[in-house]
Formats: sequence, structure tokens, C-alpha cells
Amino acid sequence: MTVVAEQVSELEDFLVMSDEEIASSIAAAREALGKRVIILGHHYQRDDVIRHADLFGDSYQLSVMASQTNADYIVFCGVHFMAESADILGKPSQRVILPDLGAGCSMADMATIDQVEDAWEQLGEIGVLDSKVAPITYMNSSAAIKAFCGRHEGVVCTSSNAVPLFDIYLKEFDKMFFFPDQHLGRNTGAKFGIPLDKMVLWNPHEELGGNTAEDLRNAKLILWRGHCSVHGRFKDWHVDKIREQVADVKVLVHPECTREVVEKSDLNGSTSYIIKTVEESPAGSKWAIGTEVNLVNRLQTRFPDKEIHLLAPDLCMCATMYRIAPQNLAWAMDNLVNGIVVNEIVVDDETKHFAQVALERMISMTEKKS
Repeated sequence: MTVVAEQVSELEDFLVMSDEEIASSIAAAREALGKRVIILGHHYQRDDVIRHADLFGDSYQLSVMASQTNADYIVFCGVHFMAESADILGKPSQRVILPDLGAGCSMADMATIDQVEDAWEQLGEIGVLDSKVAPITYMNSSAAIKAFCGRHEGVVCTSSNAVPLFDIYLKEFDKMFFFPDQHLGRNTGAKFGIPLDKMVLWNPHEELGGNTAEDLRNAKLILWRGHCSVHGRFKDWHVDKIREQVADVKVLVHPECTREVVEKSDLNGSTSYIIKTVEESPAGSKWAIGTEVNLVNRLQTRFPDKEIHLLAPDLCMCATMYRIAPQNLAWAMDNLVNGIVVNEIVVDDETKHFAQVALERMISMTEKKS
């Protein structure tokens, strides 16, 4: 398609608009585009963006829901790996847009495909791959790493299904290589009684990940040295402090938190688990929640009959997701009205194929376990 320069909406024009003008622009674009577009808002997205979303949820759930619509355009108000997942899982005719290409994920960026392939090669050189090793990647990873797992009998997992997938792989494989979030891997491994000395940490900037060959051969779980910049900031003393301040409080945290925080909490689980737990709790119950602040604030608004605290009140906004502002959304939508697709996220066919293999493996395995 040939684009006439005058047709392109410039982001700078939207940055100077008032909030009311931005909201009106988005509403007008939605009306013009109708069901040709669907706007996705991740649970951690800021409120002034999520108010415009057609669907909101976690990254995998949103990608699946969008793929089940007949929308031509999926505008994903999340981060880069989420938009990649939407392109992988979406219909061939659907095009995915990320309103700000700078909206990345620090955790996903902690494991590059080159680093993972180099680590796999090193494990082969010392004989670790002579046994059955399953690479497992968290959903919060690049499409290339999902495809790597697809090629090597591995799987993608979410924080919701990590436990049943670990159960399967621990029985069928000698060991697992889990990336990029060490904390989700460690906390899930601990649920199966894997001792800490059988979990080794792989630092991609050191030879053999900073381990001895013997340690790697003896390990049951090799954990990539990555973490969530939000959940990793909660500390065990935050748990102690909230218990001192709020009598009878229940501490509920995401498994991306450190092992020390999870051990001191009452409950831990995925974003969906956190929401469901609060939903089903009785009026008057008290909660201190260790996850992203926008979600906690939303729970406070939804459940005024419950006392809900952020585990660490001075922390925990997902800064990269916050880059997507209403102005970015309005700009992307206005360009769509003009027939111009900006910031399109496209995963190449080979990567998409093998990433789908890993995702389909995840789906089939979890269906068997349910």
C-alpha cells in the first residue's frame, strides 16, 4: 500500500491534546472501525488506558480471546512479548499493533535467543544433554525462545499452569532448564520438594553459567538468572511489616516474588489466582497483595467491603507497560482509520511455527492434567 505522507497521523499531534480530546479521538476511531478492531488491556495496564479496552486479562488469555474474534486488527496494550504471542496465536488475517514499541519487558529481555542457544551448546559439551533435559520457558519471553522450546521437546508455561507442567516434565525428563524467571522456577520446583542444592542458577554472562560441570550434571532444575523488575522488589521484611501493621491480614503474592517472600506469605499464585482469591473471600477480610500496583488498586475499587493493601506501598508499577498512554492508543487507532498500520508486530513464519508447537504442547498437556 502506498502511503501519502499527509495521511499519516503524527504522534506529536496527540501528545498536546487534552484528556477529553484523546478520549473523544479514541471513541471516534472505535466507531469508525467497528468490529474490525479489538483493543486488549493487560491486568497491569494503567487505568486511563484500560478504560478503552474491549477485553482485559493476562497475556496468554488475551491472545486466545483475540484469536477467537473476527477482528482484523488487534491493538495490544501490554508489552512486546505479549503482542508477539497475539501474532503467534491469532488468525493469519489478523494484524497486531503495539501502541508503543518501547513497551518491553525487562524479564523477557534478560534472556536472548543467542544466550539460550549458547547455554544449550555448553550443556551439550559437558554431557548434560546426554540425559533428557527439557527447556521450559515462561510466557514472559520472546517468540524466538518459545520456538527454541518447541524445537527441543520443551514447552511454554504460564504462572497458572507451571505446577501441572512441572509435574509432567519431572516424571518424563531427567532435568529441566527453566527461563527466564528464576523465582517462578524456584518457587514451582520447591512445591515438588526439589532441594535448593539441586537448583542451580545460570548466569548467561559467565562460562557454564557460573557453575561447575558437576553441579550442572547433578542439578534437577537449572534456573536462568532473570527476574521481574516489579515482583522482585518485594522483600521478606515487607511481609513482616504489614503483619505488624494490620492484624489478621492474609499475605497473597505472585510466584514471581523471591523464595523468601513466598515462604513468608499465606498464599501465592498467578494473577488470575490472586483475583479469584480476593473475589471469593468474605466481606471484611484483610489482604496484603504482592503484585503490580494497578491491579491492586483495581481490586481495592472493586471490593470496598474488603481491606486490601499493596504489600509495599512505595513500589511496584510496571514502568515499561506504563509507556503505553492514551495518546499512543489514540495515535495508533487514528492511523488505522486512515488505513495505516503503525507499530505492527510480526513474527516470522518459522519462529511462529515452532512457538506454536511449544504452546500447543502446553495446551495438550494441561488439558490431560485437568
